[in-house]
Amino acid sequence: MRSLPSSLAAISLLTLALTPTFAQAPGTPQGPMPSIYPGVRIFIPGVFVTPVPNAPFTAKADIISHEILPDGTVNIRTTYTHIARSSSGRIYNERRQLVPANFKGEPRILETHIYDPNDRLNIFCDPNTHLARESTLRQPPQPPPNAVPRPAAANNPYFKEEQIGTQPLGSLTLTGIRRTRTLPAKNSTTGKDVVITDEYWYSPDLSIYMIIKHNDPRTGEQIVAVSEVDRHEPPATLMTVPQGYKIVDENPPEANQ
Repeated sequence: MRSLPSSLAAISLLTLALTPTFAQAPGTPQGPMPSIYPGVRIFIPGVFVTPVPNAPFTAKADIISHEILPDGTVNIRTTYTHIARSSSGRIYNERRQLVPANFKGEPRILETHIYDPNDRLNIFCDPNTHLARESTLRQPPQPPPNAVPRPAAANNPYFKEEQIGTQPLGSLTLTGIRRTRTLPAKNSTTGKDVVITDEYWYSPDLSIYMIIKHNDPRTGEQIVAVSEVDRHEPPATLMTVPQGYKIVDENPPEANQ
């Protein structure tokens, strides 16, 4: 069994991917080769909570980013969010401001998200405008990039995926996957091969990824982690639009006919 780094045990599970995005060149007999590095693209997907029934919980998701700046210094930023799922499968998530490591106080909530798989009602609440944007989805929401492992092209010499065992976390048992992508020297902007590593630790009991680690030697490390898991039914008020919000129907006109 592979033990988790002590830093992860200390912060217990974080959520962010401030991740460079790579397009793939057309396939070759040896498999597709990563294209030229386009530069850092900041994106925070948050924890993807699968809308499945009969597995209620509430939890805290912490975020930490060690971003390597062009002058070699490291910019550390953090935040956290709250996530939840009801017994019916209804999910709740937050997006909060990313703040400096020395920030004191509560990171500002930028948006909250509620989705009910039973009627496919999808709601985004903006605490600044007190608007709740509602729409009915044709299919369940999909995980954002880097929130879960994605299938890779077969016979790709620049990509490797391996199972890295199991790891206990409280009453949960996590299963781990490590994925590595190699950018050849001519495409990496560094003059040498660059290996980008992602680790995913999944809880079958909760149907969510509890730990996500992303490391790119050019840009730094980001860690996604979930902690303070309470497997009881979340408060009903958490799963509804707050009082005082104006509901805006964003369904196309034909959907309301």
